[in-house]
Parts: sequence; structure tokens; C-alpha cells
Amino acid sequence: MDNNKKNLMLMVPMLHQGGFERVCIKTARLMQDYYNVYILIFSSKDINFDITGLEVIDIDVPAKKGVVNKVINVFKRVRKTRKIKKDLKIDICYSFGGSANYVNTLSKGKERVLTGLRCQTDMENPKQVRLFCSRSTQVLSCSREIVRQLKADFDYDRSTYIYNPLDVEDVQRKGAEPIDDFPFGPQGRSQGTKTDDGKNEPMTPSPGTKIKVIADMARNDYIKGIWHLVKAVAIVAKSHPEVRLVVLGAGNWDKYRQLAKDLGIEDKVAFPGLRKNPFPYVAAADLYVCSSNHEGFPNAVLEAMALHKSVISADCKTGPREILLSDDEYNKLIEEIPDGSSPKEPIQGSFGILVPDMDENENFDPNVVTEGEKMLAKEIARMLDDEELMQSYADKAYERALFYTPEKYAGSIHEILKRYE
Repeated sequence: MDNNKKNLMLMVPMLHQGGFERVCIKTARLMQDYYNVYILIFSSKDINFDITGLEVIDIDVPAKKGVVNKVINVFKRVRKTRKIKKDLKIDICYSFGGSANYVNTLSKGKERVLTGLRCQTDMENPKQVRLFCSRSTQVLSCSREIVRQLKADFDYDRSTYIYNPLDVEDVQRKGAEPIDDFPFGPQGRSQGTKTDDGKNEPMTPSPGTKIKVIADMARNDYIKGIWHLVKAVAIVAKSHPEVRLVVLGAGNWDKYRQLAKDLGIEDKVAFPGLRKNPFPYVAAADLYVCSSNHEGFPNAVLEAMALHKSVISADCKTGPREILLSDDEYNKLIEEIPDGSSPKEPIQGSFGILVPDMDENENFDPNVVTEGEKMLAKEIARMLDDEELMQSYADKAYERALFYTPEKYAGSIHEILKRYE
């Protein structure tokens, strides 16, 4: 390590998958020119990112179930982390996500502590937010909406936002890699594929059918709202039998497969599982849809836009509206709905389509279809019906993706960190 550089620690629970883990890795690489960078993780299980050339420290205190075990885990993590911070003479420690924020703030020594509130779920525990705010040198977010909420609800003004970096060239390079197990086959021809759990996904459209594929990148988590998307696709399929859905992400998708079967679209929906490189699958799709009810700043949406895909997204509290609306459209929405709530009708944004936020309560009953799901289905069908509209939004999506450059992010994060050197 360079003795002339300050020591920066980035803290994240794991490097398995997900948006803020990817941002952590990117931040580490971008800051290596300015700092001695260390990444501290709680467990090295299932690392799914390239960590070549990075200094990763695993304190080996993985997550455990049960309230008592979780409390014990926090104490173990804090004790180990405090010692490492002291031994390495860390000057600044920046944490990503709630569990890392706990450890970062509670292990605080002489170093500057930056905490990241990166998702609406981070804002739903007022005691937790107040703890992070009171013990942080500064709170960083990837969303203007979170900064607004911190000021309005907690009278906290030591916060700022930095939009996540997007390496468009890297996403496009990865998106161009060949795949031999796309569940719907090349040129709209279906071919069965094995999923990560060994199940076969039978896909058999009529010979020569020109299918249209919707893609989503999401782990199996209620915050991703995938049951809404499956139900919306079932509605669309009634008038558009060519529609298909592929959802890429980790988890057990049996309940979703059963829902698709109950809705009569089991041959139109695929859950291939987690892919180290999901981008070729998105590149092979026609449309990207985000059905989340919680996000921070959805990297997956931006990555789809970098692949020239038009986007429809649920207007969950943070993230999508800031990506798909222009500044004027965003400011107008805040003026009309100052509490940050979702509008009642879809918005045709400059860079994509927003549909109202949908219920966060899981519902796998095929007979229950909400108004939100119907609105989502209507916008999907409208896009599929209008090639000119889809192409126009694809072009605007790519234009928007170019706004979030790694260079811009690097300059912004470095400017903030320099204040605390």
C-alpha cells in the first residue's frame, strides 16, 4: 500500500449479487488511484463479482436466523471491524446497506464514517435512520428522493446523493457475448433449457412464431414484485400470444412457476436462475419491465437501457422516476404530489414509461388481479403494438444511459471523500 495515500474502507455484507454490491466494487476500482482501498465483507460465500486486484477482507461472520443470533452477530462484527479499522489506520469508512451501516457506525473510532441509505426499505425504520444520521459524518444516497425525505421527515441536512455509475461499454460488451441456453431460442424459436435447480423449462410456441420477449433481472424477493409481472403478462398473452417473459435472478421460483401454470402461461414464462452474465439474455429481449415495489436506484433498469431496451417500470418510491423522467417532469411530479406518493395513472416519461406503484403484499392467487397489474399490462401491450414507439423509447433509453458515466460518478464521490481526508 502507498503510504502517501489515505486509507479508504468500503463495507458491504457480501459480494453475492445485487445493485449496491456492484456499486461497491465499482467504487473500489475507481478510487484506487486516490486511496489505499479495502473492501470489508461479513462473508465470502458465493462471491459473484470479479475482485481481481482488490484488497478484500472477510471477517467471516455470516448472517444467521433468529433475533438472538442476529444481535450476537452484530457484536461480533463490530468487535472485529473496530480492530481492523484501527490496525489499518482507516481514515474513511463508507458502508453500503443497512446491516453494514450498523457495523460501520457502531465500530466508529477516529475515522470518518459515511453511511449509505440506498433504498426505500432503509427509510422504513425511523430508529435505525436516526442512529445512522447521528453517528455518520455524512449520509450518502443514490436517490434525490431519499435526500428529500431525510430533510422533510428527520430534519437532517448532512446528506447528498450520487447516482450510481454505469459503464455502458462494459454492459454492451457483456451483452454481446453468445449464449446457448436462451429459453426461447434464436429467432423466436423456442428450445427447452435447464434451470439452476435442474428443472426443465418447456417452451414450445408454434413453428415460425415471431415471439416478443420481456426481460427482468431480479432476485426472488417480495420487493421485486414479480408476481405482478407474471399476472400482467398473463393478461397481455390473451391478446398477444407471442409474448414471453424471462426473469433472471437467484432464488426458488417454484411459486412463480405454479402461478404461471395456474394462469395458463407456463409455456410463456422462464426463470433460468442467476447468471454471472445476465446481459446477453436482456440483449435478446424486446422490452424490459421493472415491477419492483422498493428500489434505491435500480442498476438493472439502467443496464437494460444501456442495451438499447425500452423500459416500463413501476413508480416505486425511489429510483425509477429519477431515471425515466426528465428533470422538468420530475419536478412537476413533486409539485403535484409533494409527499412523494405514486401517481394514479401511468406517465409517459421522456426516457420510459412509469406505471403506478403496486401492492407490496405477495398474492399468488390467479383469480386476484389488481388495477395496477391491469395498467401494467395495458402499457406492455401498447408498447408491443407500436414498433415505432418502442424504437423511440429504446433510443431515448440509450441516450439516458450515457448520462450516468463512471467518470462523473468518480468525480462526485472523490469530491465528497476529499472533504474528510
